Amino acid sequence: MSRTTDLSRRLGCLLARHQALHDPRREPRNQLRWLPELRQWQARRLEASFDRFLRDPRRRPAAQFFLSDVYNDRDFSRRDADIAKVLPMMQKLLPGALLSTVADAIELGVLTQAFDLRMSQWLHEIAPRRRKLDGALYAQAYRACGLPRLREHQIQLISRVGLGLGKALRMPGVMTLLKLSRGPAKAAGLSELQGFLERGFAAFAQLGDVREFIAEIEQDEREVAQRLFDEDADPFPGLA
Repeated sequence: MSRTTDLSRRLGCLLARHQALHDPRREPRNQLRWLPELRQWQARRLEASFDRFLRDPRRRPAAQFFLSDVYNDRDFSRRDADIAKVLPMMQKLLPGALLSTVADAIELGVLTQAFDLRMSQWLHEIAPRRRKLDGALYAQAYRACGLPRLREHQIQLISRVGLGLGKALRMPGVMTLLKLSRGPAKAAGLSELQGFLERGFAAFAQLGDVREFIAEIEQDEREVAQRLFDEDADPFPGLA
């Protein structure tokens, strides 16, 4: 079986899983009141972890891209619906490595949503009268929902998306292709997907050493996960 066929199947399966996990009719946990609270709390936690990147003018655009487009509380369903519509065309026009990065971004979204639903269900059952999430309650939910290997895979996917975009920047003709596709993408209603790629490329073009940046994110996220699983008394130092 060719790599193109494998990638096509992977993208198709991921998009189907993404759609199923976000559909409130097929997945009623999307309507749990804890879900938006959990996402907002995680976004604040990640922004605090990224503080040193956000204060660095060279790294700020890449950090903001991660916060807004890769690993945050944003709804990516429009972007991924765009991908589903143009999957056959994308496979003809875009390099396989870039398509693999898009697939990694979707898989990250799928896994993050699955964890969020799992944790929201636990919070619904254990803390039905609580209105706000804090670090202690989040840590309880994180450990109760467990699955350390999948949490590690989540971190690996964050790394793969970042490194993939950095590598794509060095591919001949990719930037030109992206610029040429701007008009047709807008006309076809694919602005979310186009915007994701353009924002990613623009952010990483200013970054310099992509590997160093991604390595620091990986280390930070692994340290957070380790503190949570180890029941550290202060797993989020500096977070109010």
